[in-house]
Amino acid sequence: MRTRKQLTPLGAVGAGLVAGAVGTVCMDTVRFLRQRRAGGEHNALHWEFAPVRSWQEAPDPGQVGRRLAEAFTRRELPDSAAFPVSTVMHWAYGAGNAVSYGVVSASLRKPRVLYGLPYGALVWLSGYVVLPIAGLYEPIWRYDAKTLGDDLTAHLAYGLGTSSAFWLLSRAAVFSRQL
Repeated sequence: MRTRKQLTPLGAVGAGLVAGAVGTVCMDTVRFLRQRRAGGEHNALHWEFAPVRSWQEAPDPGQVGRRLAEAFTRRELPDSAAFPVSTVMHWAYGAGNAVSYGVVSASLRKPRVLYGLPYGALVWLSGYVVLPIAGLYEPIWRYDAKTLGDDLTAHLAYGLGTSSAFWLLSRAAVFSRQL
């Protein structure tokens, strides 16, 4: 009789974190290649870790991190914190968000890589719900189709990267147990 591997709960969380980091790399690769096609000259490492000198330059993940840190500490963060907070929040959001994907996917009888497409679309849509409430985005209907399409396809790459990595990791002995 053949046995199948099943993820432990902690294994699902760990595999989700790692898979989310892989998904973040996939999303960033799509965005990096777009900026190169548009004439951008930065190499991948410089583009990924471009310095953020002030909070006015900080991307949305950094703005969310700033608000969380300032609400928690009740202190204003200096501009020198914009780069590290933005970088950490970007990667933490991509990896941490996939924990839920890992837990849900591990509970399915037969997880499939293509489940990453609706997952990526859901992550994309959630940004257009939460970020306007936070005052960081406009409501979704104020964006043109190209902007929304570019953002959606990057999130679909994130979803597929996450689901592919999770599928592979769920078969690794370190994250699972035999049934």
